[in-house]
Amino acid sequence: MALYKRELVRQQNREIRKGVPGDQLVLFFKDISQLHNLDEITFLCIGTDRSTGDALGPLTGTLLEECGIPHVIGTLAAPCDADTLEKRLAQIPAHHTVIAIDACLGPKDAAGTYYVSGTPLYPAQSVGGKLPPVGEYSVAAVVNANGPRPYSILQMTSLHFVIGMSQTIANAVTEAWIARETFHS
Repeated sequence: MALYKRELVRQQNREIRKGVPGDQLVLFFKDISQLHNLDEITFLCIGTDRSTGDALGPLTGTLLEECGIPHVIGTLAAPCDADTLEKRLAQIPAHHTVIAIDACLGPKDAAGTYYVSGTPLYPAQSVGGKLPPVGEYSVAAVVNANGPRPYSILQMTSLHFVIGMSQTIANAVTEAWIARETFHS
């Protein structure tokens, strides 16, 4: 069974997604690439360029575009944040599969890992936001440990750390679809 399908851990009668290290992200994307052509996928990279921790989405979107990945929503030039999310969702073709990518806060030992899933992502959940779930697949990058003031934590998150996590996601996406194209050529 693929990583993203059942990376859930039971803890006190509730399910919690388990974080995977960056080197396992390519497996997640390779599984998706076997099911969907790149031309039928939209990468929805959520976040803002006005907060270092929350810039993971737009940084990732920019890197994906620079790698030649089509259908990317949410870049540094045109972020997809809480104010624009619903408008940007309306731009996605109905036949596209959406892979939602966002930063999140998590347990201290999960920082630097990625919660991957074959289920929707709930944007702004770390900071108590109430946005609609998005995507058929999701990647939530744990950029820092959660605490009593999540907005402050996101503001003070290391930009270097966030850039590294964004690069890991973009590299995994690129590797997964390049491997698919090479295999099918």
